[in-house]
Amino acid sequence: SLISSQTCQRSCGNQLIRYPFGTGYGCGDPRFQKYVKCNQQKLILTTYTGCHTIDYDNQVLYIEDPTMSTCASTQQSEGFGLDWDAPFTFHGDNIFVLLGCSTTSSLYNSGNSTTVPLCDNQDAPTCSLLYSCPAICTLNQPIPTCCVYTPVDLGPTFNIDLQKLQCASYASVYSFNGQDSSPESWKYGVALNYKFNVRNDLPGTCRVCEESKGVCGYNSFQNSFICNCLGGLNTTTDCYFGASWSDNGRLLPS
Repeated sequence: SLISSQTCQRSCGNQLIRYPFGTGYGCGDPRFQKYVKCNQQKLILTTYTGCHTIDYDNQVLYIEDPTMSTCASTQQSEGFGLDWDAPFTFHGDNIFVLLGCSTTSSLYNSGNSTTVPLCDNQDAPTCSLLYSCPAICTLNQPIPTCCVYTPVDLGPTFNIDLQKLQCASYASVYSFNGQDSSPESWKYGVALNYKFNVRNDLPGTCRVCEESKGVCGYNSFQNSFICNCLGGLNTTTDCYFGASWSDNGRLLPS
């Protein structure tokens, strides 16, 4: 069957766009449309920052925060977090490093000896290596002001409030890139996992749609599935047809 026409793009700049993401309203999965958008040919995570790549095979979204520090640059930052209802979780490989923290911060002074430490002392070499970067040296802070942040709850509502924690900035590393002692070669950014649904399987209707060179989307009135085909034609099935429009709007076989 047919519904009103709407064109969904297969790419945003150099980034391939596939389900559950979309380039605009009515494209992809409606749960993700609020958070990931194509703006001036750049994929943007609207909660905080830009996206620089998507690993569809492993269902990981890699994002870059312009206020985050790296070995090459130091930025003042307010922190990082996700909206409580965002359809993402933090990838287990993320390492959050807080920089330029006050010695009076609650990170070091919980006031309760039974409290689980918020800084991982076993990861002290990570701090030493980051503080050897010329850009981070400009903070002019001793290494003890660095904290590899390890809160107990790294769930979907996780938030780093640097002002509350009395820290100047943060860095996030999602891969040492096989060069553990070379911070200039590390991969900086935040890795987020996403799921298609509770069972985490690609809907069969969407799989067939993509195989037929269509783009998965949804009806904005009912959130029901649509398959957007070349030329802007939407169907409720797939794009496996060779057809033309007749004068009265019916789909006719070619």
